[in-house]
Amino acid sequence: MDTQRDGQEPLFEVAQLAHVELLTPKPAETLSFFTDLLGMEVAARAGQSVYLRAYEDFYHHSLKITEARQPGLGHVAWRTTSPQALNRRVSVLADLGVGRGWCENELGHGPAYRFTTPDGHPMEVLWEVEYYRADADRKTWLKNRPQRRPLQGVPVRRIDHVNLLAHEVTPNRDFMMRELGFRLREHKVLNDGTEVGAWLSVSALAHEIAIMRDRLRGHGRFHHVCYWYGFPQHLWDVADLFVDRGITIEAGPARHGTTQAMFLYVYEPGGNRVELFGDSGYLIFDPDWQPVTWTEADDLLKSTVWIGAYAPTEFYVYGTPPVDGEAGRR
Repeated sequence: MDTQRDGQEPLFEVAQLAHVELLTPKPAETLSFFTDLLGMEVAARAGQSVYLRAYEDFYHHSLKITEARQPGLGHVAWRTTSPQALNRRVSVLADLGVGRGWCENELGHGPAYRFTTPDGHPMEVLWEVEYYRADADRKTWLKNRPQRRPLQGVPVRRIDHVNLLAHEVTPNRDFMMRELGFRLREHKVLNDGTEVGAWLSVSALAHEIAIMRDRLRGHGRFHHVCYWYGFPQHLWDVADLFVDRGITIEAGPARHGTTQAMFLYVYEPGGNRVELFGDSGYLIFDPDWQPVTWTEADDLLKSTVWIGAYAPTEFYVYGTPPVDGEAGRR
């Protein structure tokens, strides 16, 4: 029984974003971007995939890079709050007909149940995870940090969120809320009532997932994955590295209105957009939080960029994989 469907108190059974898989046609260059510039470390390699983690990620990996013909999203993985919660969510997803079965042999975690959103985004839910254990060269005296801060690049600290493009926002937002227990934190609504963006979370973060309307009317496309620094200065530090090494900066450093976070958007060499957060914006502890609604009367451009130059048109249009006729990033 899904208690979010029958009017009873909802069960919040998803705990956090566990990892994201990115597809890239340039695996060596993509790997170099995340390791040499963002300071992430290789946890494992298998087949056409490399598993990476940031230095404050507690699990085996938070990013999987897989070689593919086009850039895009491989899948998004969510960890549940318990084994029982996993079984209940699997039952709900299977009954809805969106389940794609179990994956039993993945590195870094136990069995994961795969499913798709209404728009076709591949996702999975899991419980068992492999925790990172630092070797002697990476151990730190700081017992509440998994490892020493790396000396490579300007190292990101942890995965923060994922942003997906959808043909329609509302059905996908409703799915994440009703079937997985996400709470709506902010959204953008046009004068005709069309929802063009939604920011949702299962924790105190302003969002672990965002869903934006795909202006090219595609289905199941990827907008970006975000990693967190914690200090705005690091956005400027890594931006300096990017410019000097030919990495395309799309927007920032600047500050969002939605979520209030300091940001920098870039394209990794394979063509996927990556966001970097220089702080956490604001946190939500109110159990009765009422979603913030942005409308056209509020100036939706300013809600995207509160301080700094407005994001280019490409920010609202480009996603991966490219739709027919759309140029890819180089």
